[in-house]
Amino acid sequence: MIFALETSCDDTCAAVVTGDGEIRSNVIASQGLLHARYGGVVPEIAARHHLELIDAVTCDALERAGAGFEQIDTVAVTRSPGLIGALLVGLSSAKALAAVRHLPLTPVDHLHGHVVASTLGPNPIEPPYLALVASGGHTFLARVDEPGAYVVLGQTLDDAAGRAFATGGRLRRLGYQVVAVARSGPQAIEHALSRHPQVVLMDIQLQGTMDGIDAARHIQASAPIPVVYMSANADATTVERIQAAQPAGFVPKPIHFPTLHALLQRVLSGRQDRPPRRPCIALP
Repeated sequence: MIFALETSCDDTCAAVVTGDGEIRSNVIASQGLLHARYGGVVPEIAARHHLELIDAVTCDALERAGAGFEQIDTVAVTRSPGLIGALLVGLSSAKALAAVRHLPLTPVDHLHGHVVASTLGPNPIEPPYLALVASGGHTFLARVDEPGAYVVLGQTLDDAAGRAFATGGRLRRLGYQVVAVARSGPQAIEHALSRHPQVVLMDIQLQGTMDGIDAARHIQASAPIPVVYMSANADATTVERIQAAQPAGFVPKPIHFPTLHALLQRVLSGRQDRPPRRPCIALP
């Protein structure tokens, strides 16, 4: 099995993955609320909190996987790109673990991880495929013929879409108003709620242990947040369940973004407890 650490930005992450791609555990400790007051991630604050969290996240990942380092064959860690101080925390911890346990250490390119992430889990995709990466500082389209390599077909000429989006939201003093949920389970729900959204954009066909309607019920049990559902194919039974859940709206997939933007604008304008703003979507 592979034990992996990821500390390239503000999330402290650890996972245990088998050689054939089964995710035994995936633990994420988010610092979103710590950086919200600054309108973006502060590198020094992120690095210091990685130091505080990384041991607990490591133990939690192993415990959830039902494994110890006796069962680990390789240690993997994100090496770049990312925030220098944050990366150093993960790299130092991974090096120490690998040295103490006499295990091989595998450095992982952050962007390569984005490109091949969908080849893991219960519903993996198989090469060849095209991957669109819209990370914070990088936006590119890549062709993947095998998991070990990819070819960049095109990329933005100046700034990345994610960075431009975040900068525009910060200039307009927007928060994470709309959180899009694409996975189910307690961690995904906690992550969505930690951003204090005004609206949740919920995919009916979630990757995980429950569908979007059940996941939305768990979210709304903690906070009365409007939910907009999206689905590629909604049969009669699903439509009845959506209607019974009293959604704030429904968007078919593939998504027509002008329609989605208008719907989210209408839902946000209808919130009486917070001032109306333009939609600003934060993807998990």
